Amino acid sequence: MAGKPQKVKRESSVDVDDSRFKYTKGDSKYDQLGAKWLLQKAPSSSEQYKLWLMIVTLVAAFVRFYKLWYPKEVVFDEVHFGKFASYYLERSYFFDVHPPFAKMAIAFIGWLCNYDGSFKFNEIGDSYETHPAPYLAYRAYNAILGTLTIPLLFNTLKEMNFKATTCALGALLVAIDNAHVIDSRLILLDAMLLISIAASFYCYTRFYKEQLKEPFTKSWFVWLHLTGLSLSVVISTKYVGVMTYASIGVAVVVNLWQLLDIRSKLTLKEFYKHFVTRLNALVLIPFTIYLFWFWVHFTILNTSGQGDAFMSAEFQDTLADSESTMNSKGVNYYDIITIKNSDTKAYLHSHLANYPLRYEDGRVSTEGQQVTGYHPEDPNNNWEILPLLDSPKASSDPLLLGDHFRLRHVMTNTFLLTHDVASPLYPTNEEVTTIHPELADGENYKETIFEFQPYSKGDNGHAVRTELTSFRIFHIDTAVALWTHNDEFLPEWGFNQQEVNGNKNLLDEGNKWFVDQITNLDEARNVYVPKVVKKLPFFTKWFELQNLMFEHNNKLSADHPAASEPQSWPGSLKGVSFWTKDSEKKQIYFIGNIIGCWFEVITICVYVGIVATDLITRQRGYFALNKISREKLYGPLAYLLCGWACHYFPFFLMGRQKFLHHYLPAHMIAALFTAGVWEVIFSDCKSISTEKDEDIPGTPFEATPKIYSFFLNFLFIIVSLGLISFFVFFAPLTYGDVGLNPKEIALRQWFDIVLSFSK
Repeated sequence: MAGKPQKVKRESSVDVDDSRFKYTKGDSKYDQLGAKWLLQKAPSSSEQYKLWLMIVTLVAAFVRFYKLWYPKEVVFDEVHFGKFASYYLERSYFFDVHPPFAKMAIAFIGWLCNYDGSFKFNEIGDSYETHPAPYLAYRAYNAILGTLTIPLLFNTLKEMNFKATTCALGALLVAIDNAHVIDSRLILLDAMLLISIAASFYCYTRFYKEQLKEPFTKSWFVWLHLTGLSLSVVISTKYVGVMTYASIGVAVVVNLWQLLDIRSKLTLKEFYKHFVTRLNALVLIPFTIYLFWFWVHFTILNTSGQGDAFMSAEFQDTLADSESTMNSKGVNYYDIITIKNSDTKAYLHSHLANYPLRYEDGRVSTEGQQVTGYHPEDPNNNWEILPLLDSPKASSDPLLLGDHFRLRHVMTNTFLLTHDVASPLYPTNEEVTTIHPELADGENYKETIFEFQPYSKGDNGHAVRTELTSFRIFHIDTAVALWTHNDEFLPEWGFNQQEVNGNKNLLDEGNKWFVDQITNLDEARNVYVPKVVKKLPFFTKWFELQNLMFEHNNKLSADHPAASEPQSWPGSLKGVSFWTKDSEKKQIYFIGNIIGCWFEVITICVYVGIVATDLITRQRGYFALNKISREKLYGPLAYLLCGWACHYFPFFLMGRQKFLHHYLPAHMIAALFTAGVWEVIFSDCKSISTEKDEDIPGTPFEATPKIYSFFLNFLFIIVSLGLISFFVFFAPLTYGDVGLNPKEIALRQWFDIVLSFSK
């Protein structure tokens, strides 16, 4: 928002006709470029605002709570966020790429329902009837957040001095958008994200208006700090919240630049006070709150869980044993173990069969014994940990990360080996095989030496434990890591099992393994010994988790059938299948209200055209727009357009997977912008002066231009009918409660939408 934050000077008298302020003589040029029209009398009556606010809020509530219980099955990412809530309730450590606040809020709802977190939401389609969980309370919580977002949007436009009809249009574009409705009636994080973004824009607008009256008042401080609180919730929910920070940040920087102007009549000391207050309220306090939620996160999740494998051994030492980890045992030399791949869950396996002399592509192999990835439990999965020939290690000595050792395949009495020979399926990777003891102890000795290499260098020297410790099986001689994959399988000669090869790309996720179990444990070692829990400073844990979150976020770059690029989002060209019920031909398909989406796209184009025309014509001395119309175009509307751009264009720079739900914040802001633009279009924008009135000190303050309500209301009716018609037409895909035949499905396959059961 590009207004000028000076205290409004009023004349002793007020214009009786419209009760609007006038500038007094002596006001600076800076004052006259301000946005004092925001403080004028509202263009609609309070009754109109209340009526339209009630209507759009009730509509939003109805479409979000309608058949909220259906389907009584796990839908899409409820798999993740329902599961995370259960982990919080069990206090079992887990890892996720998103900050903790919104997930903890969902878990808090479960705690209020006295839920113990026993159901883990493992698969899409799992029944809530056979796996009791407070799914309805979880969904209702998000539906409430989604509903409350609508009044915030409505009142944001109201605070910008738009008519009640305009506020209703902006709110309605979100209230009955199919994608917004779906996202705010399932167990997801987006409802919290969107309401906190809406709150950020609303609170900053209120703060800005307070500054136009008088800075450093109680109300001024309250709205400034509420803006910071809202921003902290955004960034504590998802890291895309940084885009909201950018949106508000642009407005703050522009505002500070105006305050620095000598025409603002502020001393440098006063400017410094403005700067420090904003820095404290919008950056330092929100960051402290952000850190606080991580402290709560670490405090709650104090027992071992499925997220241990992501963390360093030092971090894992801070977690107490849980039921799932009490059976974890330390691995010693001469233990016979099974090793499982973290990605494909296949065991490291070998058997009495050799690679063929010649592969299908004509390459020649060593005809060595096959080493593969194999899923069933089998004696051929057993390997013995042996020290190096010159090592004094005994069976009581623990195996440590970074130790050099050899692996003996128990069933065939051969030693694991990797060498510089091409693997069966990947000519660029090395063949993994086994050799007989006499060769392993002789000329091929160096080729049989491996280490369990930790993912964090700081973990070197920590004991290897079953199930908990993740590592690379690193080959010392050729510096490759054992890798297995399930995108292509070995031919019949390899029994269609997974290939294991030596991967030169050490960072590949397929290189991660763990010891699954020790098969020769004696009775003494089977006795449970409670784990000694250690302490680690908060910031040490926070920095480790923060780095891992960013690292794994950046790794989400693999192709996904439901992913879409940002250029397809403004028109909602492609959606995502959230849930299907084959037996009843029902489905939930995540897609926006295409009528509303294209209305926003058209409006953005119209706005750019108006601004470009205004700038060009003014260069030639033609002033088509009056001052207030221009201030609306270059003030709140430019501010909202900037917010839209900050939430949209950064996705073009991201290499990670991108989905339609990433566009919802931009769509929400564009809805406010769209409604505001059309009010300006349907206003009497003709300039009352042929001169640059804003450059002439003492020019009278213009009254708000007349709004042609008939045309604005007509547009509202037409757009509303379009929005409602689309929503109703696509409702079977929004709620998934109605099965459609192939012909009905074909009618709904707009643009790049691909639906199930179309044949």
